[in-house]
Amino acid sequence: MISDASPVNRYAPIALFAYNRVVHLRRTIEALRQNAESSVSLLCVFSDAPKTERERDAVNAVRQYVRDIDGFAAVHIVEQNENYGLARSIITGVTHVCNEYGRVIVLEDDMVISRYFLRFMNDALERYESDERVISIHGYVYPIERSLPESWFLKAAHCWGWATWRRGWECFEPDGQRLLDELKRRGLSKQFDFDGSYPYTQMLQDQINGRNNSWAIRWYASAFLQDKLTLYPGRNLVYNTGMDGTGTHCSVTNRFSSGIADRPIDLGAIGVAEDAGARRAISGFFKKTQRPAPIRFAARVVRYLVHVLRRR
Repeated sequence: MISDASPVNRYAPIALFAYNRVVHLRRTIEALRQNAESSVSLLCVFSDAPKTERERDAVNAVRQYVRDIDGFAAVHIVEQNENYGLARSIITGVTHVCNEYGRVIVLEDDMVISRYFLRFMNDALERYESDERVISIHGYVYPIERSLPESWFLKAAHCWGWATWRRGWECFEPDGQRLLDELKRRGLSKQFDFDGSYPYTQMLQDQINGRNNSWAIRWYASAFLQDKLTLYPGRNLVYNTGMDGTGTHCSVTNRFSSGIADRPIDLGAIGVAEDAGARRAISGFFKKTQRPAPIRFAARVVRYLVHVLRRR
């Protein structure tokens, strides 16, 4: 336990979830250290056990590296004795930290963050701590072509660099079937899928059927069904390095990649309500990226031909 006089209590503890990718983890830690708030923040590392004997050496390499981490107010390490998998790891770890400290900032071992990520998280956690309408803070923003407000709200909850309070995490419903039944009963599937632009309902159905083990789709559905809001920055604060084929749940792609902010996010004074313009922009991004590859290629060809014809 950390006493109330400890400087760690001025800042939310960071829960970092690691498995078997020491190179990715090292990049995450190095980026964290670039945040001025790291030196006064508690870092809680949750190291999952190997699923198979073949992964034991990689997991041991991660654990050896974690034991030597410095640059934080304190480092607490939890080494699991059995393989939890990502969903169970996140759910149990976030629950533990929220129950112990009342709030948490959550990262996985493949997230490189802006040097202003922790400032945004802590400032927003402080500002909206008592606002029951707000369930979480998020650091990642899709690479949308149009400009977004400096900060904005969405009726959602996402998973690439985020933060919440104990009261927010208590809204999490782990029963996917219960969530899906409620979506269907209220006729909200299309809205949940961003006006049909992304198959979130199918992802939830796949979780129920055991085709994925996503905690994140249940977190989103939990927030959505309770009309809870998440605060987002207008400029991206998180780069996911795990879209390189090394992760368990991510395929190789760069369509979600975006540069990270090189200056702080100004929270400003905004209304606590969903930003309709941002929602439309995200829906448009989904529609563009969800088209089959041949269609996307054909669309690029058409745009090129139009460009050539206009020049003639």
